[in-house]
Amino acid sequence: MRHKLGVRLAYPVLKFLVRVLMLLLGPLKVRGVHNVPARGGLLILANHIADIDPPVVQISCKRRIHFMAKSELFSMPVIKHLIRWFHAFPVKRGEPDRAAIKHAIELLHMGEAVCIFPEGQLSESGLLQPLLPGAALIVRKAGVPIICCGLRNTNRVMPYRSVVPRPGFCFTYAEWGEPRSFSDDATADEVIGWATQELLRLSHQA
Repeated sequence: MRHKLGVRLAYPVLKFLVRVLMLLLGPLKVRGVHNVPARGGLLILANHIADIDPPVVQISCKRRIHFMAKSELFSMPVIKHLIRWFHAFPVKRGEPDRAAIKHAIELLHMGEAVCIFPEGQLSESGLLQPLLPGAALIVRKAGVPIICCGLRNTNRVMPYRSVVPRPGFCFTYAEWGEPRSFSDDATADEVIGWATQELLRLSHQA
């Protein structure tokens, strides 16, 4: 499902508000956003070090994004309504979620941008964790370009297990790589291997 008119109209306002918040807590520097294709199905992979990562990815990107989000968020008051309004969709962690993967592929076939955090959970240490194979399945089945976004220092603004952001006294970064397309016969190891190296490089962990 594409974003509704109300969401499209609200995006500029919300992006402005999040930018102001980040300016106060950890000014965001965006690099490589010109690499993001302006249209067409696009799978976005990002490392995950803080709960504010989804809005940071969104304000660093020129496109509206559908986010795959952990299912627990959809049982939380207020938050569940907000994320559903923006067409985030749930994924069950710890098990292959065929429904979530199918929905992501459908969105990509419709020409939408979809972001997933392929580690499957927050990184307590801030270091990149092994990527789950679902990302490879999606990109092979959808046949769309894939692009990586490396995040840094968002965990200074919202540390692990923290529920309230705080001043990080540093810059935060969102660095975009270059899109790549894989054939439908690409192996999972090939896709995951490339994405791992990209996320390490873009988050300056290489």
